[in-house]
Amino acid sequence: MNLKNHPAAIIEIGSTGIRVLVAEVSMGLSSEVPADSWRIRDQAGKPVSLGRDVFTSGMVSRESVLECLSVLQNYRELIRGWGVAQEDVHVIGTSALRAARNRDLFADRVYHETGFRINIIEGIEETRLMYLAVRYALKNDLPLFRRANSMILEVGGGSTEIMLLRRGKMVAAHSLKLGTIRMDQLVHQASDSAAFQSRYLNENVRNTAEALKTEMDLTYIRSLVISGSGSRIMAMNIGREFNKDCRIVPRKLFMEFTERVKNYTVEECVREFEIPYSDAEDLIPGILIYRLFLEHTAAGEIVVPLVSIREGMLINLVSQVDSGLQEEFYSQVIASAVNLGRKYHFDEAHNRHVAQLSMTLFDALRHEHGMNRRDRLLLEVAGTLHDVGMYIRSSAHQKHGQYIVAHSEIFGLHQGELDIISNVICYHRGEPPSEADIDYIALQREDRLLVLKMAAILRVADCLDRGHSRHIRKISVERQQDMVVLRPSEIVDTSIERLGLEDKGVMFQDVFGYRVLLV
Repeated sequence: MNLKNHPAAIIEIGSTGIRVLVAEVSMGLSSEVPADSWRIRDQAGKPVSLGRDVFTSGMVSRESVLECLSVLQNYRELIRGWGVAQEDVHVIGTSALRAARNRDLFADRVYHETGFRINIIEGIEETRLMYLAVRYALKNDLPLFRRANSMILEVGGGSTEIMLLRRGKMVAAHSLKLGTIRMDQLVHQASDSAAFQSRYLNENVRNTAEALKTEMDLTYIRSLVISGSGSRIMAMNIGREFNKDCRIVPRKLFMEFTERVKNYTVEECVREFEIPYSDAEDLIPGILIYRLFLEHTAAGEIVVPLVSIREGMLINLVSQVDSGLQEEFYSQVIASAVNLGRKYHFDEAHNRHVAQLSMTLFDALRHEHGMNRRDRLLLEVAGTLHDVGMYIRSSAHQKHGQYIVAHSEIFGLHQGELDIISNVICYHRGEPPSEADIDYIALQREDRLLVLKMAAILRVADCLDRGHSRHIRKISVERQQDMVVLRPSEIVDTSIERLGLEDKGVMFQDVFGYRVLLV
């Protein structure tokens, strides 16, 4: 297999610091590139006070802007020294920039003074990148991880990212506004800070655990994977090596460590663990959050990957040519969508059958619709959840489904993609879009076209299982002149479905210009 070494740089602008990673990525000339096809050439990190600014005043201060610009200009020279092209520098901003009211002005100034374009990622995207990094760190030990229920927990300065997995399959992913800097700011405002910290954390974690029970009983979790604030420092001090990128800490040893350090001052943490002051500030709050979540689970040990979302970004670059990794990730997206449907007691057999019929139509009509593999995933999610609104009311359930999906979190999908999916669900039945539909008109023109194409396909697929009986199990698709002909794989009575197509096939004809004929 031919491989081409390709230098790339990842810059993460976080709540407590700006960190850079320079790597040599092996970009394959085929689609079979292993997920660890890179070599890290350089790394650096500088503390900044973005989080303390934003979580106090809601703005990045003038002083912090200048501090960030200075750090980024230094990184620009470092990156140039490694021969990384401007288009191969990937800059991401996390929770602090997400929350900053002046984030657009900040990003604009950074671009004009450094040439770096900042991608301020949503919490769910941060979760996705962390999942990729964790998956990489577990390497060949992933099958062990897949045999038990698991929680992946990342505590940052401004947010906590949670993933729940049932035997390796994604159940849910959530981003919480619970972080070490947010907590520290609140604690400093309280008169009895120690008591406030304990009460505040206990209430937040307890409420979160109760909410998560609707998706998975946490007492059945046997594996807790933690990343972020303090986890790596803790693991390097008391953990045993699992592999070169991962350490294991027994539950009892972690609890003993927490009891020992929970009353340390920041200065004591600096001396005890020989870490920078900025890391020491986050150590104790992060460890306490991990402990409270651990107490809600039955995990006998803690898994600590020695990786970050910067490695996740590298894997994301590689996955663009690694079809196996990409398909595995897409399967987790669908697993998360299925579990959202189960939360609302959807008709799983019908919804998943309609999703598969949609995929058959999508694959057979690639030339006609011109959509890509990512669009196929969005359509599959829409098909999987198209009737989820039945939980609220059968009448106008497409509208209820639109609301549920637009206001939910599905692992691996950002809000813009959820907006597309929710609109597809809205138009899988009933009237087609109009200029009075605000949620549809608010989409970009390209996304509105996607909604029309996907909704037209989904309407046909839904019509093929009109009675929710799945008696049309499979279909073949053939285009004949001005018609798309659908043939069931078995001889069955299709009179009800043909009648439905007279109504539901209209949108398909309007969008693609072909009549749909079921024979």
